[in-house]
Amino acid sequence: MDSAHLAGMFARSVVKFADEPAVRISDGEGWQVATYAELGEKTRKLAARLIDRGLAPGDRVALFSANRPEWTLVDLACAYAGLVSVPLYATSTSDQLRHIVADSGARVIFVAGAREADIVAQVHDALPELQAVITLLPTPEAITLDDELAAAPEDTSAVDLRVAAASPDDLATIIYTSGTTGVPKGVMLSHRGFTHQVWALKRFYNIGPGDISLCFLPLSHALERAWSYMVLASGCLNTYVADPRDVAHQMVLAQPNLMASVPRLFEKVHNTALERVAGSPLKQKIMAWALKVGTEYHDALRSPKRPGRLLTVRLNIADKLVLHSVRDAMGGPKKVLACGGAPVRRDVEEFFYGCGLMMAPGYGLTEASPLVTFPPPADYKFGNVGKVMPGGEVRIADNGELLYRGPNLMLGYWNRPEETAATIRDGWLHTGDIGEFDGDYVRITDRIKDLIVTSNGKKVAPAPIEGLLAADPLFEYTLVLGDNRPYLTLLVAPSLPHLEEIGKQLQLTWAKGEELLNNPEVIAEIKRRIAALTEKLPKHEQIHDLQVLLEGFTQENGMLTPTLKVKRKEVERRFAQLVDDMYARAGRPRN
Repeated sequence: MDSAHLAGMFARSVVKFADEPAVRISDGEGWQVATYAELGEKTRKLAARLIDRGLAPGDRVALFSANRPEWTLVDLACAYAGLVSVPLYATSTSDQLRHIVADSGARVIFVAGAREADIVAQVHDALPELQAVITLLPTPEAITLDDELAAAPEDTSAVDLRVAAASPDDLATIIYTSGTTGVPKGVMLSHRGFTHQVWALKRFYNIGPGDISLCFLPLSHALERAWSYMVLASGCLNTYVADPRDVAHQMVLAQPNLMASVPRLFEKVHNTALERVAGSPLKQKIMAWALKVGTEYHDALRSPKRPGRLLTVRLNIADKLVLHSVRDAMGGPKKVLACGGAPVRRDVEEFFYGCGLMMAPGYGLTEASPLVTFPPPADYKFGNVGKVMPGGEVRIADNGELLYRGPNLMLGYWNRPEETAATIRDGWLHTGDIGEFDGDYVRITDRIKDLIVTSNGKKVAPAPIEGLLAADPLFEYTLVLGDNRPYLTLLVAPSLPHLEEIGKQLQLTWAKGEELLNNPEVIAEIKRRIAALTEKLPKHEQIHDLQVLLEGFTQENGMLTPTLKVKRKEVERRFAQLVDDMYARAGRPRN
């Protein structure tokens, strides 16, 4: 088997790590665990069953489930059988499911259980190519994964024929971008795109049997998917979290030393730590001292001098007072703490570094399978997203857009040749992100589509401003506005507990949250905090008015992507009248 193909890569792990634990999930009382040999056997049986069902090479198989070991089993079985997996987010609505399954032409769909099967049933009549719905979990009156495994032919030689005929450049999966704007497009990714990334990361990260990863980002997202391939190619144990809201508990339970996450998790841990000392100047000083010592110690570890005895003693004190509690909340020390999906604030990076948790913020996008840059662990630099992946190339266009090409580039958008041609030009992927070089490192500053141009002609990148505001835990989500307007305004989705804390400090009384949102004293305090955080910005980047929103930003209400990025256009559309009213009442500010 060709190890540049996902089937070959995993087959090699099955032989090399046969008795090592490969996947597990908590059942509430303990762990359900499968070894590499057990997972490999089921993968082969399911692949044989899918072939026996009449699925031909290149046929599509949809996956509609939260993270589970069975998700990976189906995905790998598709690779063995030469099929193309099409993942859907577990939060997908019936309309989203109908679009993706119909657009991809999936013939079979694996769903988690009864809830997901019911969603498929709502639109089944609109999916004439869909032949079977199979549940991963035991479900009454349904075809189940266990049924399929039991029905698999004893002779699995058909799987060998499929694998022998496969090429690393074959289509492996179609991932529909969740997107912050527009209708989701199917991104076609090859086997080589994923396995090349595994090869590139293995040059820098020494992981293997005994290492544990926590799989909690949606597997339907390219970041967790690609990282899980790295985990399984290395003989590590992948621990699956079905409900991402349970990640804090699962981190402590699983004690993973490997993890890929989005900035939101790190920001929450960072903000929680600061909140715990907010009411005590003494505790604040102790935390600041501890982080300073931790930073000095870890700087010394990376230098030729190494830490001295006195610094080591100070580190032990700082660790007992503060630092260990942050590592404990993250499930212990980490070999790899990857971060992607959105920019991470530098103060958050430095906080975790001081606590002994070196973050690895990288950059990528689904169209690149998804890796473009990552920081080499021995050559780390704050405020950047690392260096270009080996085998890849990056250049910056005249308009500041980051362009990429490499062996992990997408094959194109499914059934959208014109959009493919517009995105990949002369072999270069036009990412839509504004970037710049910092020596050999890359820095991402914003999205081209998000760039605000005021009616005065001033160009403003909103992400850095929103990042400044995120330093205050009161501002759970913010959205800077001002395109084709005379000045900037802001939509604020506050943290209700922090909002109530302001109400208590102001000695207010209220019955409902909206009373606080409309209170002039509360609004004045919010404006004061925003002014303090943005006071050093140029005049055209100052916030001139704001609207506090009672409705928060969530995946359920469609205002966040599954990786917790704000869908800017959707939020602007949803609150268009509020925005118009805000500009109407404020008028042009005085110079």
